[in-house]
Amino acid sequence: MKNIGLVGVGLMGHGIAKNLVTKGWKLNYFDHPGNQPTGDLDSAGARKWASSAEMAGVCDVLILCVSGSPQVEDVLLGSGGVLDALKLGAIIVDCSTAIPSSTRALAEKVIARGGRFIDAPMTRTPKEAEEGRLNLLVGGEESIITELRPVLMAFAENIFCAGAVGTGHQLKLLHNIVSLGTVTLISEIVACAAKGGVDMGALVDCLRKGGGSGVALERLVPYITDGSVEQLRFTVENARKDFSYYNQMAEEIGAANLIASSIFGTVDRLVERGDGGAFLPEQIHLLQR
Repeated sequence: MKNIGLVGVGLMGHGIAKNLVTKGWKLNYFDHPGNQPTGDLDSAGARKWASSAEMAGVCDVLILCVSGSPQVEDVLLGSGGVLDALKLGAIIVDCSTAIPSSTRALAEKVIARGGRFIDAPMTRTPKEAEEGRLNLLVGGEESIITELRPVLMAFAENIFCAGAVGTGHQLKLLHNIVSLGTVTLISEIVACAAKGGVDMGALVDCLRKGGGSGVALERLVPYITDGSVEQLRFTVENARKDFSYYNQMAEEIGAANLIASSIFGTVDRLVERGDGGAFLPEQIHLLQR
């Protein structure tokens, strides 16, 4: 039985942790002020650590579920001190959303230290995380993914193997620029419709029965109809980060990103004026100001 460590028991990480410990895995987690309440994990048998480096020293698999590349780099190379503490042959599983070039550079350092590395960012929401029904977009050696599949399937419903290390993070950015970018586009359209006096029910019905139908619209409908953000508790600031990562990736590989740059510009302006903490559906009203 593998000893599993987790850094980042946040909105998504808590669901990962809960499913691992309740499905029989030996779970360790790093105690951090940004964690969600962890009493249920402790009651189920998880072990809490004050030091991520000390925890890494006993773990066969270390899952990172932090917000982005700077945080991953800090866990491994900076204040976390994890890289120097890794067990020989231990596997780093990076479930964050990250810049692929940073991911590949970190993987090289992990391998040089005698460890192994896969990137496995997630899609879906905290609700599916709690249900153990995340999608994982995985980059890395096939043999490592095969070895880890029983661990990953404890909290995932679908696993998409994208290719070599870094391609999981590429696929996540491709997914998010489409999914969150579409949410941002629809939000702008709804804001325009509201200013023009269009009936919201007619707009939603028209989009649903035409080319605007899909998951992005359905996650916005509860906010349009009754102001609920429960279907998309993802902040404007987080979207800005993901869009900036996409644009950096596109520029590094010489890909077109004119539309992506415009989407980034929308959320960047909202963040700059102090609205970064709002959830994405709230863009509908923020864009009417």
